[in-house]
Amino acid sequence: MAGQSEAFLEHAASGLTTLCRAWAINRADGTSFGFTDHDCDLSFDGITFRADTGLSAAALAQSTGLSVDNTEALGALSDASVREDEIEAGRFDGAEVTAWLVNWAEPDVRWLQFRGTIGEIHRSGGAFQAELRGLTEALNRPLGRIYQKPCTAVLGDANCAFDLSAPGYVHEGPVDRVIEGRVFEWDDLNGFEPLWFQRGRLDVVSETGAGLWGMIKSDLVRDGVRRIELWEPVRASGLDGETMRLTAGCDKRFETCRLKFNNLLNFQGFPDLPSEDWMMAYPTQAGANTGGSRR
Repeated sequence: MAGQSEAFLEHAASGLTTLCRAWAINRADGTSFGFTDHDCDLSFDGITFRADTGLSAAALAQSTGLSVDNTEALGALSDASVREDEIEAGRFDGAEVTAWLVNWAEPDVRWLQFRGTIGEIHRSGGAFQAELRGLTEALNRPLGRIYQKPCTAVLGDANCAFDLSAPGYVHEGPVDRVIEGRVFEWDDLNGFEPLWFQRGRLDVVSETGAGLWGMIKSDLVRDGVRRIELWEPVRASGLDGETMRLTAGCDKRFETCRLKFNNLLNFQGFPDLPSEDWMMAYPTQAGANTGGSRR
């Protein structure tokens, strides 16, 4: 089978094997976890795979071609390994997962069975169930250019090419109050117009919630207090006084790209694309009907 070394094949064919499974989880914040269904810890590739975590995996479904590989990981929530508050905060969303079949008597003899990411996670009764998605999962997403009036780029990406470090487009500093992880208030955040950060992004910079972020739903100033509300709460406690980074928002309109960001040359939309009702247009005797621009 693909990816199996000669040593692994010889061991598997011996009739008396010492095989177990091992999984590694690498989160976007750089934290790594190792688990195994063996009764003793294993170590390789600089990771210790713990045997006392209660993690197990369902049967791995693999196939040739471009169909999606998938499996599930099941385990008990533990303060020493996978914590419920970290799942709630989204720290495991999209984390990279690697799974091996390992000769526990000689860990260098192993077979890489699966590589993918964590999908949906369900929690109940002090346990969790995580969907593991294979590398071909990316083929389920639409790719290619979309013809539409709004810009299709993400502010600051390679297609947009706008420098988000430019003065006036990012603010970084401590927040005065956090309400239910969704509303963030600053008593003295001047120099930015109302709605400047709407549709932008809030990132937690300081250690308590470092790596967590949310998209900004509204940006209002009332009685000198700037109130930033997110679409979804940042699920971490103790954020009052922590350092936040606010990034200016973009509503993907032609006018916004030109006036707010002065980045019209990189606009990725089609502002002159006619709307659906252009098919209903017809000649008329009343008024001017010159056939000119419909913008």
